[in-house]
Amino acid sequence: MSSVRARRSETRWVTRFMPVFLAVCFGLTTYTTAKRVCVDHFLHRSQQPSAAIAFLVFYLVTFTFMLLTYIRLFLVIQLNPGVVPLGQRAIWRLEKEEKEKPSWRRHKHKQTGDIEANAYSNVGPDDDPDSPGLESFYSKDVFLCESDGKPRWCHSCCTWKPDRAHHCSEIDRCVKKMDHYCPWVGGIVGETSFKYFIQFTFYASLCSIVVITACAVCTRQRLHTGHGLDGFVVAILALSGLLGFFAVTMFITSARYALQNMTNIDYLKSKNFVHNLAIRVPRGIQSCEKYKVVTYPISKSGDLATPLPGDVGARGVANERDMLATRTFAVVKTELGENPWDLGFYRNWKSVMGNSIIDWLLPLKDSPCATYENNESFYEMGPIYLRVRERFRLPHLTDDEKGFTTSKKELSSKSQAKERKQKKQEQGSQDRAHGSANL
Repeated sequence: MSSVRARRSETRWVTRFMPVFLAVCFGLTTYTTAKRVCVDHFLHRSQQPSAAIAFLVFYLVTFTFMLLTYIRLFLVIQLNPGVVPLGQRAIWRLEKEEKEKPSWRRHKHKQTGDIEANAYSNVGPDDDPDSPGLESFYSKDVFLCESDGKPRWCHSCCTWKPDRAHHCSEIDRCVKKMDHYCPWVGGIVGETSFKYFIQFTFYASLCSIVVITACAVCTRQRLHTGHGLDGFVVAILALSGLLGFFAVTMFITSARYALQNMTNIDYLKSKNFVHNLAIRVPRGIQSCEKYKVVTYPISKSGDLATPLPGDVGARGVANERDMLATRTFAVVKTELGENPWDLGFYRNWKSVMGNSIIDWLLPLKDSPCATYENNESFYEMGPIYLRVRERFRLPHLTDDEKGFTTSKKELSSKSQAKERKQKKQEQGSQDRAHGSANL
């Protein structure tokens, strides 16, 4: 997958400059800490080889891990940012804009207002019952939806938004578990990169503490012995204090989000936002005062009723297998502040950072949540999901429907494999269109 760039030219230039600025800071910090502090001051001037070795070892270890995690974070953001594939209509729109506007100012597609709150404006949802990607929602037992029971639609990307995906205005793309756009690390921090961002800020915090301590001790001893201040040491002390404060703040904030199974976007919305959940219930359940019921697949006429044997509709004669393939969902709301993906602190942490301490400390494996595959939901649901079922007294699935789930999962897997193959074929034109529009 190719990289996704920011829409605005100023953001792109800042994003390109920040990694270079950090590289310069890393180089100056290494020179000052290793040469001027450890070698020149502690080893030669103060005759403290133990202090020189201790500070040098601690610095090299923390710096090495910081550098490795930053490289992994930067590469993941560039090569696998976790964006949702564009819908075909969005690809056509970008190709049309490229042809009609040959100048370098081609990409003038501006968004106004809250994209998340205006999911059905401009380009409406695809009404085709066989809309690409729609089956991946109703093949689950629960998914996020709008009030009408349909999955959330992004009118800019022209596609159905998976659970916990949000549209990023900086890159004009939907991002899975989007946290924030960070020019310091080269782009968008989301599902695929959040783990490495936590690791980078952790090691950056440790490295800053080592540098601050070494420079502070060096400065204190120089003043005490009358050698005066070293300009390099003072400058690096101030720079490390500033960047260290930033790194510590970001690490504490990101670690808290990981423990709560949230992102920055989730946290900002958590106090005054409720989730619409489409929860699978047995076929034949009717709408009531507590909840509305919808049935998939939806016919082209928009009829949400469950087909009966022998019925003729847009999809032909409904046979027994068609009936078994239909799925009924109750549309319900969570309460304010409820997080249906909260698994508890420990399981939340493991879903982001991995299952072992090695995974927590080393940038080797992707987050388990980024590779999670289950027929129940896009992400593992927590106790809140069960409470919502009990709150609305939703009936459980029958044994026949549970048994059909296995065969349905196999069919869904084949369908998803077909969709992935189709997306790979479309990816070339999609990336070319979006990349050219960003020039």
